[in-house]
Amino acid sequence: VQLQASGGGLVQPGGSLRLSCAASGSIRRLTNMGWYRQAPGNQRELVAEITSGGTTTYADSVKGRFTISRDNAKNTVYLQMNSLKPDDTAVYFCKSIVQETGRFYLRPYWGQGTQVTVSS
Repeated sequence: VQLQASGGGLVQPGGSLRLSCAASGSIRRLTNMGWYRQAPGNQRELVAEITSGGTTTYADSVKGRFTISRDNAKNTVYLQMNSLKPDDTAVYFCKSIVQETGRFYLRPYWGQGTQVTVSS
């Protein structure tokens, strides 16, 4: 199973970016999917998470600005980021809880990070 993240880049304060993360491989089902971020010198933190049923959770720092969504048919999770601030600068990682084909257990998979830089 692989998670491929894309969509990062450099944006000015107040701007927007949309991150995507597509899961591929021997997937039977995906449960929770989410986005985390890690700024230099900081621990990785949860940004937003979405269940297979569409229930969402957000970090307080991004509520009202970021929106997480998913396309179950495409095994893809998105993060729409609006009103970006310099404090949002970090490497963003996607994560998914996966049940692989032929397996009974669930396990987490991480995508590679994508850099988001908010600067004028």
